[in-house]
Amino acid sequence: MGQVAPKEDTAYVNKLLQESKTLSNEDPAKSLSVAIRAKEMARRIHFPIGEAYALKSMGLVTKVQGKHVEALDYYEQSLKIFREQKNKIGISNLLNNIGSVYADQGDDAKALQYCLESLKIAEETGDKLRILTALANIGSIYHNKKDPRAINYFLKALPVSEEMGNKEAYGVIAVNIGETYFDKGDNLNALTYYNKAFKANNNSASAAYAYNGIGKLYLKTGDYNMARINHSKAMFISKKINDKMQQMRALKGMANVYSEQKDYKSSIGYYQKAKLLGEELQANIELKEIYVEMALAYSKIGDFSNAYLFKSKYANIKDTLYNVETAKKLKDFQFDFDLTKKQGEINLLTKDKKLTEAEVQRQRFARNTLAIGAILLLIIAFVIYRNYRIKAKTNTILDRQKVQIENLLLNILPQEVATELQTTGHATPKHYDKVAVLFTDFKGFTAIAEKMSPGELVEELNTCFIAFDNIIDKYGLEKIKTIGDSYMCAAGLSGTDNDYVYNMVKAGLEIQKYIEDYNDRCQSLGRECWAIRLGIHVGPVVAGVVGKKKYAYDIWGNTVNIASRMESNGAPGKVNVSNSVFQVIKDRFACNHRGKIYAKNVGDIDMYFIEHEIIDYKLIDTSSNKNHSPLEATSGTSLTA
Repeated sequence: MGQVAPKEDTAYVNKLLQESKTLSNEDPAKSLSVAIRAKEMARRIHFPIGEAYALKSMGLVTKVQGKHVEALDYYEQSLKIFREQKNKIGISNLLNNIGSVYADQGDDAKALQYCLESLKIAEETGDKLRILTALANIGSIYHNKKDPRAINYFLKALPVSEEMGNKEAYGVIAVNIGETYFDKGDNLNALTYYNKAFKANNNSASAAYAYNGIGKLYLKTGDYNMARINHSKAMFISKKINDKMQQMRALKGMANVYSEQKDYKSSIGYYQKAKLLGEELQANIELKEIYVEMALAYSKIGDFSNAYLFKSKYANIKDTLYNVETAKKLKDFQFDFDLTKKQGEINLLTKDKKLTEAEVQRQRFARNTLAIGAILLLIIAFVIYRNYRIKAKTNTILDRQKVQIENLLLNILPQEVATELQTTGHATPKHYDKVAVLFTDFKGFTAIAEKMSPGELVEELNTCFIAFDNIIDKYGLEKIKTIGDSYMCAAGLSGTDNDYVYNMVKAGLEIQKYIEDYNDRCQSLGRECWAIRLGIHVGPVVAGVVGKKKYAYDIWGNTVNIASRMESNGAPGKVNVSNSVFQVIKDRFACNHRGKIYAKNVGDIDMYFIEHEIIDYKLIDTSSNKNHSPLEATSGTSLTA
């Protein structure tokens, strides 16, 4: 009887895939054959996911065989099917595998591109295995390039491997983190992660690697005994698992310790053993370091013949490494050429199909062009009209915003300064010969503030300062700033008001009148009353804008200081002015001389209280007022000037 043919179904395809996976290490050729059978069967029974995994298996085997172009072709075919099936786990898997091919070929840019995309999709699906492999691969790519970003990916991969209970991956990642920190000179963190590596699996290659790393750390710090102990542990584990690379590194580490201790004979013995393993493994990079150290050790003991021999070996292996690098570059060129050639073959196979499709599309396009053209004309007309409406609306909004911005700027700066800032981007400081400066201050503010809540205090101040703003706007004055409970304004900065001193005094009297009325309301409500002092002086100032991010217009000079002294030496409910102000307004206001006050850099200054405005100052004979004689108002009030 003949052998019964197996039933072709998804279960049998999966069985073949498992068989291919099992054979991949021991018999790659047979593994590839089984994977091809799985692919063909999956296609016959319309099992696309099975076909995709079969192509993946074919890629894995050919990659191990060093056939990178074929491996890439199989991976990309597999990826295409996974994309068509919207299988994100498969997509992430294949992107990572494609990235590893490019990494092997030294194309770090493309390797990173595929691995990063794999990581993004794996994180979306929560596929921890793919997240782990992608993070570890990205970290390795950066680590090989000595890029500091490597540590970030290794540190993300480590907890994932721990959560999955994957001790092998945990050990490899931990030792890579240790090496990264060692390269950066961060000995403490390097030691921490080396310890984590051998604790994860004390009988693995990563444990041996970790002990060698710890040995290097102790050598760096001068603890030769601990350095030897750790290299000995690495030697014991690597012999147990037959890892000749770590054996060679352990021997080289022991030799380095003895060299540092100037025990060159012992050092040479270990270098000789490391050299034999290195030559067996063709570990040329390690051998280069061994040869140069042996040449140095022999020269230290006066054996110049051997010193010259190993110096020559060092020079030869440098040439070998250069040739290897050149060969690698040529291999990369060949890889690119083969890849281009493969793509050309694919293009030739699909050319006829594309031509046929193009003809069908041309005919379809010809039938639909007229209808589409009419629709497009309607759409274009609609878009033009809509854009016109949007543009008109946008311009209206921009005009409104421009006015708002200009008004906001004028709230902060005088018109002339604001215009200069908008035009030139900066404001030039200016000197003014005569500017009137007014200061106010609430008497006993601290004591009153302690009896009020913060909200009530700010509300009271805001009410008063808004009233002050309205009064100075009424008289065309310029608000400078508020400082705590003090309010400061100026007049005469615009140069357009010849009566600015008079207007300043009028504003001062009106502010005192407002506070008087305000206190009447407070008393009727049983609230605390406010008492305000107010002082005015006129004289030269410098004005300008300070600050970069928040413009602040301010004025400076003795005039400002004297105005402040007028306020602080005034009395609640009164407008206290200096002699400079009095000389300007004495014919228009009834004033009361209060005596003198000393001002630094100026001397004694006469002070006057403004009592009230003279109803019609033009009717008064001012010829007798040269020596501050009594001013006679039409109301009959007689005050001593």
